[in-house]
Amino acid sequence: MATLEPRGVGVDDEGGAPSGRERADGVLGRSYRALSVGIVSVVVLVAFEATAVGSAMPVAARELDGVGLYAFAFSGYFTTSLFGMVVSGQWADRRGPVGALTAGIAAFGAGLLVSGTAGAMWLFILGRAVQGFGGGLVIVALYVVVGRAYPERLRPAIMAAFAAGWVVPSVVGPLAAGAVTEQLGWRWVFVGIPVLVVFPLALALPQIRRRAAGPVDGRAPGGVDRRRIRLALGISLGAGLLQYAAQDLRPLSLLPGLAGAALLVPAVLGLLPRGTYRAVRGLPSVVLLRGLAAGSFIAAESFVPLMLVTQRGLSPTLAGFSLAAGGGTWALGSWVQSRARVEPYRQRLMTVGMVLTAAAIATAPSVLIDSVPVWTVAVAWGFGCFGMGLVISSTSVLLLHLSAPEEAGSNSAALQISDGLSNALLLAAGGAAFAALGGGAVSHTATGATGAHPAAFAVVFLPMAGVALVGAWVTTRLRERGPERERERGPERERGPQSVPEP
Repeated sequence: MATLEPRGVGVDDEGGAPSGRERADGVLGRSYRALSVGIVSVVVLVAFEATAVGSAMPVAARELDGVGLYAFAFSGYFTTSLFGMVVSGQWADRRGPVGALTAGIAAFGAGLLVSGTAGAMWLFILGRAVQGFGGGLVIVALYVVVGRAYPERLRPAIMAAFAAGWVVPSVVGPLAAGAVTEQLGWRWVFVGIPVLVVFPLALALPQIRRRAAGPVDGRAPGGVDRRRIRLALGISLGAGLLQYAAQDLRPLSLLPGLAGAALLVPAVLGLLPRGTYRAVRGLPSVVLLRGLAAGSFIAAESFVPLMLVTQRGLSPTLAGFSLAAGGGTWALGSWVQSRARVEPYRQRLMTVGMVLTAAAIATAPSVLIDSVPVWTVAVAWGFGCFGMGLVISSTSVLLLHLSAPEEAGSNSAALQISDGLSNALLLAAGGAAFAALGGGAVSHTATGATGAHPAAFAVVFLPMAGVALVGAWVTTRLRERGPERERERGPERERGPQSVPEP
């Protein structure tokens, strides 16, 4: 796989061949320690904010008299992050990831400050939109840094570190944010984080500049692909209109929904590798698998606490803790896929991961039967998160493996778009099915929330288990046919991700 090693991977300070130390070092060895600690710390802080903001958001919306616009604080972040992903891919491929990363962190911090100091809900939503654009820039730029700065043998390990970076924030973030909101006020959840980003950024930037700066192979910076930027605007506007229509179920909302679909469909087809939705072997199937895995799991997980509270009488805190162990097993799955000895079996591990995910989703609604112990969900979700750890980190590793250095940014953006869009679309589909079977009839009493529509939950979980099983089939199409194909594709890579051969 010599053709996959980008410029700057493991080079010494003079830009020569990798030193003996760098060839032997791990991600926390002397050669890579500052870079690894810096970029993983950025991931930890972004993860903390992402998990903590949910605890502060209801209080913020109430104080800003904007409960009616509550959902737009989330959808505003999502729609602008899609645009930021495409821009970051263009920027990183043509000029290197340094500019996109620093601009993304600056926008992320600025958005937090705008939201944290907002005096009106519209200004709060604007801050969330700026923050989302910055988040989209950051996540794709970090993928490009991994592809350029680390040799291929270390990429599974750094991806596992990214996954581990979400474990503590996912457990501590909501609790810490709740305490800060109660003791100091919700604004401190937003304004306190930007200052913390300075240290990891200062630690990582010198290493990023040395190992991953500039265009690939010293090429002159390329121009902006205006077509991809237009498609990025289309996907953001389309997603925003669809989410608006889903939140306003009057007959007139059909018009923005149709307009959103008209913008979204061609934009998605133009930004994802050709053949993605036909599961063409290689890169298209990797991108498709990411969407199927993330969308089915997140859509199902979103309904687990509600099911436990309304159908089994758990408190919200206990319902949330039923999923807490999943963070640890997710990290364990990511660690397993990072071991060098399992590399020959990566595809089989991903198949196992998707089967575990499907089984966990299908098992969850069993607690609708009173005789089934409530802890069944916690056990099932632990196994499901282990499977997701195997799959999600592996899709990132395979994407970089199948991408030429000059395409890593665009392909990483495609992976994130597949992830984000599937989350939104499958959540919307699950929510519509839930409401259609009476899920909206959940009521609140003095003793908690109650509901008499268990079928509304089953109609969410079982289809999502089916989607995960489709993902298990897609794992059989991740590598191109023939063991020699990977070694012979050097010239073919120059034509980009759309040149992947048809099966």
